[in-house]
Amino acid sequence: MLSDVDGVLTDGRITFDNNGVESKTFHVRDGLGIRLWRHAGHAFGIITARSSQIVRNRAAELGIAFVRQGVGDKWDAIGQILREEGAAPDEFCYIGDDLPDIRALREVGFGIAVADACEEAKAAADWITSSAGGHGAVREAVEFILKRQGRWDTALDAYGGIH
Repeated sequence: MLSDVDGVLTDGRITFDNNGVESKTFHVRDGLGIRLWRHAGHAFGIITARSSQIVRNRAAELGIAFVRQGVGDKWDAIGQILREEGAAPDEFCYIGDDLPDIRALREVGFGIAVADACEEAKAAADWITSSAGGHGAVREAVEFILKRQGRWDTALDAYGGIH
């Protein structure tokens, strides 16, 4: 699973304080969703046009396998990841919210747009979350896919078999 950051893992707002220090807010359920995804044996990656230490920190905290920041063309970055993994586009899903995500949403095996994505991204996606970006949309996508794979109960075993 590959995901955009701003507008997907965050609500899309970027805040700067008076000293120019940037902050972003991530939803804890998305973090747990990424951990569940990894526990189910899948890799997770982020691809973003912006670069920030905040994203590096969050990716390290969650053990995210692929981190591509400062990306001009997201499809080129995805192609690089696919080559590194020896994988085909239909073996990946991508979660996006805006115009730079459209090609990825169309070209991967399963394109997911968040609920508050732009209309063009929604039209390019195979599925649209009911949650907005930064409000648990990634967790919703993980749960949706793992349930359809019949792997949700196994993923829950990491949390004491709560199924």
